Amino acid sequence: MSTSGHTSSDIDTVRKRLSVITQETRFSLIQDILGHPSQLPTLKELDYVNPSKSQTTIRQHLQQLVDVGILEEVFLPDEQRQNNLPYKFYGISDEGRVFLDEHGLLRAEETLQTIYARVEKTDAIKRYQTAPRPDQ
Repeated sequence: MSTSGHTSSDIDTVRKRLSVITQETRFSLIQDILGHPSQLPTLKELDYVNPSKSQTTIRQHLQQLVDVGILEEVFLPDEQRQNNLPYKFYGISDEGRVFLDEHGLLRAEETLQTIYARVEKTDAIKRYQTAPRPDQ
C-alpha cells in the first residue's frame, strides 16, 4: 500500500478504465446509456442512435466496457420475457457509476436525457424503448 492509500493495482485499474472509457465510441455509448429514459438500452437502441457504427462494432465496445466493470449486462427474468421484445439490456454498473462520478463524468446526465428524448425514433425503436425492463 502506498502512502496515498492506493495500491499500484488500484492505479492500474483506474488507468485502464480511463483508457477504455475515453475512447470516443465507448464514451459516446456511455452517454447514450445515461441519456436513455431507463438507463437500460438494448443493443438495437444503441445501434439506432449510433448510425455511423455497425452493430458488431457497438457490441465489441460494450463488451470492453463490461470487461472493465463500467457497464453490466442486465437480463429480464425468463418469466417476464415476451415474444419479439428485448430481454438483454446494458446499464452502468454500481461500481461504474461510482467511478464515473469520481471522475466528473455524470454531471451532464440530465442534459443527456433531454437530448435523447428529442431524438426522433422509429416505431420499432419506440417499442424497444418502452419494453419491460428488469427491476434494478
